[in-house]
Amino acid sequence: MPLFRISEAARLLGVSDDTVRRWLKSGQLRAVEDQAGRHVVDGAKLAAFARARAATVADPSEVGRSARNRFVGLVTNVVADKVMAQVEIQAGPHRVVSLLSTEAVRELGLEPGAVAVAVVKATNVVIETPRE
Repeated sequence: MPLFRISEAARLLGVSDDTVRRWLKSGQLRAVEDQAGRHVVDGAKLAAFARARAATVADPSEVGRSARNRFVGLVTNVVADKVMAQVEIQAGPHRVVSLLSTEAVRELGLEPGAVAVAVVKATNVVIETPRE
């Protein structure tokens, strides 16, 4: 079972060490002591906690679809030429980049500051793990 130090848990959750310590003190998250006497958080419990606390932004498109991966965010950059465009969206801590036609960019009104939803349906998703 993977164990994470408080600083590692904080980094993975995108919060400060102090926030994780407050969650531990309030009982929202539990820690145990490792063999070295340090407070660590069980990886499975950390994953469940992260999932429960995940903030999702409501999808403004209100369209039913089969794709489960939706990233609601703000358009931060658009680079377009005569035919193709690159659109960047900042969805929480995630940067999503899409290549689409310049015509589609115009039709959708994609410009910095616009709200957009990046919908991803991939048959091939690469998952990597850090080296030990």
